[in-house]
Amino acid sequence: MTVGLVLSGGGMRGIAHIGAIKALEEYKIPITHVAGSSAGAIVGAFYAYGYDYEKILEFFESVQLLDITKYAINKPGFIDAEKFYNNFKSYLIEDSFSALKKELYITATNILDGKLNVFNKGELIKPLIASSAIPGVFAPVEIDSSYYVDGGVLNNFPVTLLKPKCDIIIGVYVNGYQTIDIKHLKHSHNVIERALKLKSVKEDMVKFEYCDVIIQPEGLDKYGTFDKKNSKAIFKLGYEAAKNALLKSNTLKAKFDLKIN
Repeated sequence: MTVGLVLSGGGMRGIAHIGAIKALEEYKIPITHVAGSSAGAIVGAFYAYGYDYEKILEFFESVQLLDITKYAINKPGFIDAEKFYNNFKSYLIEDSFSALKKELYITATNILDGKLNVFNKGELIKPLIASSAIPGVFAPVEIDSSYYVDGGVLNNFPVTLLKPKCDIIIGVYVNGYQTIDIKHLKHSHNVIERALKLKSVKEDMVKFEYCDVIIQPEGLDKYGTFDKKNSKAIFKLGYEAAKNALLKSNTLKAKFDLKIN
């Protein structure tokens, strides 16, 4: 039996994915395939490499995203995303998809031709960095003479990559929204950001029907894309939401003995 795990983008809200992985480990759900975008790609890659939730959380908490030593020089972005290579290499010693213990698919957006690219072989770290390179903040990442940015630009929840490959699909979505007050829209850029997020989330939610189990932690919208200081709270939201969703799933109950280790 093949079991797929789909992990959405969401910046530091992606730490909720790590909480979900803790629940999957406790209930012994045998994930065979992983697809992820942006933060979901990073979490998915570390998981597919063989790390448990504690080591993945350790990585996220150790990396300084707005590090002055990583400022971009003569590149279109504030931060040179490629300067994070050594941070990844210290954990992903063998920089190759072939080193993974689970099948992995990573999305990134080709900023030149406007097409979505799916990486699942060859070098691992640069596609990971590209998939999470938020446009305007991080400079595009060069891979094979082309340039890539965040996979979430074109596909923030790549469930369709696993649909033909997996018997069961579990999706974790960490990029929702809540109703807000007009006072939160003080400037034109606030309105633009809100409109773009609404469009993105609505497009993603249509894909929920492809999942046998959907894990969507509540309360994540109050945490920002770079909100590292609340990592423990974000992790807990992901863990609790995953436990509840897994235990309520008749599909999983029919296939697995859902008992915590």
